[in-house]
Amino acid sequence: MNRSLSCLVPTLVLAGLAAACGGEAPPPAAPTSAATVAAGASIDAELQASVAGGQRTDKEKARDSHRHPRETLAFFGLKDDMTVVELSPGGGWFTAILAPVLRDHGKLVVVGGDPNGDPKSEGTQNAQALQARFQKAPSAFDKVQSLVWKRDGEPVFGPPESADMVLTFRNLHNWVEGKNADQALAAAFKVLKHGGVLGVTDHRANKGASSDPKVIGDTGYIPEEQAIKIVEAAGFKLAAKSEINANPKDTKDYPKGVWTLPPTYELGDVDHAKYEAIGESDRMTLKFVKP
Repeated sequence: MNRSLSCLVPTLVLAGLAAACGGEAPPPAAPTSAATVAAGASIDAELQASVAGGQRTDKEKARDSHRHPRETLAFFGLKDDMTVVELSPGGGWFTAILAPVLRDHGKLVVVGGDPNGDPKSEGTQNAQALQARFQKAPSAFDKVQSLVWKRDGEPVFGPPESADMVLTFRNLHNWVEGKNADQALAAAFKVLKHGGVLGVTDHRANKGASSDPKVIGDTGYIPEEQAIKIVEAAGFKLAAKSEINANPKDTKDYPKGVWTLPPTYELGDVDHAKYEAIGESDRMTLKFVKP
């Protein structure tokens, strides 16, 4: 048989012709079940519907081109029957996408500030606004469970090994600045099942940038290598990285740090068009697994 032709024979036949091809034949590919294909198509359709849903505001939807929620959640491996814990949800930007997807078959737990806490606290104000939002749209949010992140002592994000996934968006730099990243990650590790996923996005500093918590807090940017080191020190293993939320236009050298950029525009009208053209920050998107 012609050598070039023999190397084109299907995999099962190649097992007997490996010598002719000058090496071992690859093993047969594992078949993809119809159920697996259907499940993937289903979650994608659910994510698309939730991203387009009326439970989200127009301002939130305007950020989709920068934050790529459907692609990000798909990268993390979200399924509609998971128990998902979202840490520090803020105003609920991702919560509003997660809640409808998980409502019927899964569970969403948000861990944030105490709505009955200090009224001057940003955490309290965010928690109150989020609870009000939940009450206004029960068809989307009625099954979301809220937990208070207790800052005194060891935080608890749920029963041990009860969650399939823990997610946090643009918060790691805050934890580093506040010197509570170790506590947060230890609690995330504890609540996750073995094989569970920790999904992290954050503003990515330039390589070689300062790892000083004060600098990170002042600028909002954290080096990717530092982020990975901190999370892996808590027992997680990096499973994958994605450039879904990368932005090469972001020079990361602004007067008010990352908050100079949209959607915050800390400088107001000063160079507004310039920062609008840059867009939101360059972000790392990291998927970790609990062994």
